[in-house]
Amino acid sequence: MKRLTPTGEFIYSYAYHQDETELCQMEMRAFFGEDTDGKIIKSTYGFAPSRSPFIKERLEVLFEAAELPEIIELASRIEMGTATFKVIFPKINGLADSGQFGFEEKRDAERRIGFVIKGRADVHQPDVVFGLMPYAGRWYFGLSVQSESVWFKHQRKPREYSTALSTRVARAITNIAVPDPAGVKAIDPCCGIGTVLVEALSMGIDIVGRDINPLVVDGSRENIAHFGLTGEVELGQIADITEEYDVAIIDMPYNLYTDATPAEQQDILTHAHPVTERLVVVTIEPIDHMIEQAGFTIIDRCIAKKSLFLREILVCQRTILPAESAEELLAIS
Repeated sequence: MKRLTPTGEFIYSYAYHQDETELCQMEMRAFFGEDTDGKIIKSTYGFAPSRSPFIKERLEVLFEAAELPEIIELASRIEMGTATFKVIFPKINGLADSGQFGFEEKRDAERRIGFVIKGRADVHQPDVVFGLMPYAGRWYFGLSVQSESVWFKHQRKPREYSTALSTRVARAITNIAVPDPAGVKAIDPCCGIGTVLVEALSMGIDIVGRDINPLVVDGSRENIAHFGLTGEVELGQIADITEEYDVAIIDMPYNLYTDATPAEQQDILTHAHPVTERLVVVTIEPIDHMIEQAGFTIIDRCIAKKSLFLREILVCQRTILPAESAEELLAIS
């Protein structure tokens, strides 16, 4: 196969339920610095599409043109050698009406492009999958990678917890906390049975877990091992953490379901201040005042819905405090 040189641009197509819109858009902002109401976005940031529970496909752009015949002419220069290929024109729900194409139109475009590529087509097990996408008034052609629902496989775990996050939501929250894992150290200091840990570790994120409940610590370890992953989970309070991390993910103990009092919730947040500069909090109750009192500023937020059950996701940045103020925070707690 003659080497093809990508442009450095990627196009991602999305699929999500309307209840997931806010959570998906927050994940978009974490990945790309912006979001969109459309279900397609272009970026120079390339990552495996299976990281997101909402991405359907990633197109790594090889070339673009204003009209389809130009794409066909450029495709005619591709020489596959011994490698097999196929061309797909995926269904994209987020396009404007002017960008929508019928089934026969899509199949015709696939056939026209496939006919001019020099090589052997294989629609069942191709070595290379090419994709064609219209976006913002232009045509894009490139290498297509379909997303795999890794999070779905993690639903069936040996240890369950009725109030734990769903694996789909946990995966999105993990991406919001760690959009680029390179060089990032993360911690989940209230990890429960490890739903976030499993998603993070499956994406190669450097994360450790911690919890004060020995039963759920054992459950977290068992769940991690069940999926062939390796991760550290310690028994202990957040107050005992001495190492600093780039980000912490805290699914707050909800006092509707646990014995955690507001004072204990505040204590968790306050002790997170010396542990991390960036904090992602999951809560079912308004806790803005607790976040502020703990020495953090909320920089992004969204609501994650599941039927009538609502969780708020808060992205927080540590506020720079004078040394005496930080000491006062911990003394109060």
